[in-house]
Amino acid sequence: MTEISQVLTSPHSHSGEQVLLALESSERGLAAALVEQRLQQYGHNQLPQAAPTPVWKRFLLQFNNVLIYVLLVSALISIALGHYVDSGVIFAVVVVNAIVGFVQEGKAEAALRAIMSMTKTHCMVVRSGVLESIDSTELVPGDVVMLQAGDRVPADMRLFYCKDLRCDESALTGESQPVSKHFEPVQAEVVLAERKSMAYMGTMVTYGIARGVVCCTGLKTEIGAISDLVQHAVLPQTPLQKQLKKFAQQLSVGILIVSVFAMLFGVLFRGYSLSEMFQAAIGIAVASIPEGLPAVVTIALAIGVQIMARSRALVRRLPSVEVLGSVDIICSDKTGTLTTNAMTARGLVLSDSTYGISGEGYAPEGAIYNFSTNETVELGHDDRITQACLIAILCNDANVAENQDGWQLAGDPTEGALLVMGLKHGMSHSTVLSDWTRVDELPFETERRYMATLHHDCEGVELLAVKGAPDRILSFCENQLGRGGVEPLQADHWKTQMEHFADQGMRVMALAQRVSGTAMPVLSNQVVENGLIMVALVGISDPPRPEAISSIQQCHGAGIRVKMITGDSPVTAKAIGTELGLVSNKVFTGSDLDGMSQQQFQDVVEQYDIFARTSPANKLQLVQALQQRQHVVAMTGDGVNDAPALRQADIGVAMGMKGTDAAKEAADIVLTDDNFSTIAAAVKEGRTVYDNIVKSILFILPTNLAEATVIIVAILFGVTLPITPAQILWVNMITAITLALALSFEPSEPNIMGRPPRSTNQGLITGALLTRMVLVGLCAAAVVFLLFQYFMDRGATIELARTVAVNTLVMAEAVYLLNCRFLQQTVFSAQLLKGGLPVLVAIVVVMLFQLVFTYLPVSQKLFGLESMAAQDWLLILVVCLPILLMVELEKFVWRQRG
Repeated sequence: MTEISQVLTSPHSHSGEQVLLALESSERGLAAALVEQRLQQYGHNQLPQAAPTPVWKRFLLQFNNVLIYVLLVSALISIALGHYVDSGVIFAVVVVNAIVGFVQEGKAEAALRAIMSMTKTHCMVVRSGVLESIDSTELVPGDVVMLQAGDRVPADMRLFYCKDLRCDESALTGESQPVSKHFEPVQAEVVLAERKSMAYMGTMVTYGIARGVVCCTGLKTEIGAISDLVQHAVLPQTPLQKQLKKFAQQLSVGILIVSVFAMLFGVLFRGYSLSEMFQAAIGIAVASIPEGLPAVVTIALAIGVQIMARSRALVRRLPSVEVLGSVDIICSDKTGTLTTNAMTARGLVLSDSTYGISGEGYAPEGAIYNFSTNETVELGHDDRITQACLIAILCNDANVAENQDGWQLAGDPTEGALLVMGLKHGMSHSTVLSDWTRVDELPFETERRYMATLHHDCEGVELLAVKGAPDRILSFCENQLGRGGVEPLQADHWKTQMEHFADQGMRVMALAQRVSGTAMPVLSNQVVENGLIMVALVGISDPPRPEAISSIQQCHGAGIRVKMITGDSPVTAKAIGTELGLVSNKVFTGSDLDGMSQQQFQDVVEQYDIFARTSPANKLQLVQALQQRQHVVAMTGDGVNDAPALRQADIGVAMGMKGTDAAKEAADIVLTDDNFSTIAAAVKEGRTVYDNIVKSILFILPTNLAEATVIIVAILFGVTLPITPAQILWVNMITAITLALALSFEPSEPNIMGRPPRSTNQGLITGALLTRMVLVGLCAAAVVFLLFQYFMDRGATIELARTVAVNTLVMAEAVYLLNCRFLQQTVFSAQLLKGGLPVLVAIVVVMLFQLVFTYLPVSQKLFGLESMAAQDWLLILVVCLPILLMVELEKFVWRQRG
């Protein structure tokens, strides 16, 4: 007797009788006692649900940042020294930043819950010879299940009886066409998509009936294996997260070194007390740390999320927005992503001519047109086309109807494609059915490979309409319908056209007929299989989305390579890839990849663009191999089979309309219009968001450098601090939430999609931008120190001198903000007014804040300030304006150097 463990490894390669025997079952099903025993042994037929991250933990994770640690330590030291105002302001900054990050963060990943929800269904099971309906979670190995059209397969099953069973496995394997099933064993080594003797959990029955024995449940099913891949897929850090983490570590080390040096220098060489130098060291730390940066980055990402939502791209994970800016490879599923996931008649061959059929999907929008002239063929222009469409509608059990979600198909996708072809030609489904009454039929059977229906009209004319496999139909024909009527069959012509369609990855259907003025006998194989007249061939495929072709061209122009990874056949994949503009002189299958070494695998993935017959594990390995080559990978898909790769990719993009819940939950971004072109728009917005984050950093850091420099210089020369730590925190927060935030609204730079993706090896701040930051920081520090000493030398109070110093620093930032609107382009251009309103508003707002800060009595007492005269403001503006001209000169030099 075959052991259960052996059968479960490859049930498709065993006969149905062997599987039943090994599972101690029969066509009468399991006894109740055995069901209970196996339920205890194998567990329920469901997938484990991942526990969500607790709310408290998600909030505490907002503090997991090196810079935040430094600020918290500084606040604690301030409390120990009795500086309660300073410590209170520091704590407030940290908490506000944590709240902003917590609110903006997306929901935790729930891919396993989505897959589990797909599999919840009831099924018809035979137990002890009695047919009953049960919850599919109660199924156990050995149960006998009945399947019919419209059912979702409740578990992995070995079929032992089939009657024209076809299953839509696109969500699991990527196969674009429904798969015809049988109960004969297949080779153990065949890939998942070719295991015709199996029905898999989560797939849909589109046609026919079957009985099968459950051989795998829960995690042991193919969907269970995918859920395990999703669970173990590593959620990568985004490039910005890595860069910010590295930047925070480097900055923290630098701040620690400088603070300790300044403290020791002040105590040993300037005679300051240790308490004074502790406070000065805290001042340096507070001045150097861009505490507003995390909030500014979060808000910039949130603004990008809102803009992308208006462009029909919903972002589930906030950091994912900027990842799009560095994507250099998009790995895309074919079915439903690059194609419509709706079988469509695309070509019509008659006895002496070939026609194209426009339009995609099941909407009756399009027409039959002449290939050579591109002119639409009107109804009645060619009786052969009319007759072909009549057969396509009559010999058909499908229907299409429009609802709030668009045109939907009820029935087999291939039949739907034939029906819609007739509707596009201007024929009415209801009129045709009423004019030609169906009196008999022979349903499609795998052994027959054709369907036949018999009809009569009101005048007594009888029409036998037949559709099926071309080689089978041709063997029944002696004649064909020619331009002048019935003529001898030209078999070579039809065979040539069949090969032409097949080379394009199309499924080919033949349409034939027999017309009689007298009543035909009841339909049988003998009646149908002779004397037919060949009418037409129809080429059917899942066509590329028109917008996908142009979007791929746009991606190529932006330096982004597109790779197609599908579970469909190599022939279909190559044909669709050619239409899409993916150039690849070879198509690799999952079997090819499985036999390669790691080095060969990576070389092939790097070089070629089309991969077919891939399993979920293959897709995951392809993404991982590209990531190991330092590529930033976006993965698009809509099926359960795409979920592991969607989660592993740097950015996962799921289709929102036709995508499965599992794909949506595993993805970072969901496209609400299922439009590949939306990805290109999202990439542009991702690049814009990253640019704006860089601009914000380029704006914030010189301020921190200026503040730290002022304190360090004061210690080195043994003079009074021009700015206190509390004043520094005020400046950092007020400018971060006004001036720096304004840069988050900047529009895209010119030609942003004409430049290559940024390298993952490129630091957050390039050498050129670092030079600019140091230059601006030192100049701002010099201006602040200059005016502070100027007022002190004139006999002003320390409060007035510090008030002037604080406002000088803010004014310098306001002037420098105009420079930061463009990274390299001059501010003195026509682009200055484009999208510049947020910056101008921010400058006005921050100056109003400074007026309140300077003249409000409570503020003066809290921060140690004194009112300024009007001419003091004018002096500050005059001293700060040269910074604007200096930075523009620096940009000019860099542009000249290229």
